[in-house]
Amino acid sequence: MTSRVQLALRVPDLAESVAFYTKLFGTGPAKLRGGYANFAIAEPPLKLVLIEGAGETTRMDHLGVEVDTTEAVHAATARLGEAGLSTDVEDDTTCCYALQDKVWVHGPGRERWEVYVVKADADSLAKQ
Repeated sequence: MTSRVQLALRVPDLAESVAFYTKLFGTGPAKLRGGYANFAIAEPPLKLVLIEGAGETTRMDHLGVEVDTTEAVHAATARLGEAGLSTDVEDDTTCCYALQDKVWVHGPGRERWEVYVVKADADSLAKQ
């Protein structure tokens, strides 16, 4: 895998959203758990994450770049720091039913971006 952009959305109805995005991208979810789904779309290269948020309209939760290795996360952390951006590193964190290493930065509009690698599956949506 090469890196790909991630778009994480909060959606009001997970089943309805999964059905829509399955039709839109012509592929089903790569992971489907309680209140969570993700699509690993080859073309265009996209990791689409859906997080159920009852009673909300669909909104962007965060953006990201999925990379292949922890070393790539460390390289991004160094590059972002050298560019003068404030970073927040999370190693061995549970997120989105996966064990991940990641680094977070905020864009000029306070939009959250993460550069991350999935190291293994996990049994929960978020760190307990």
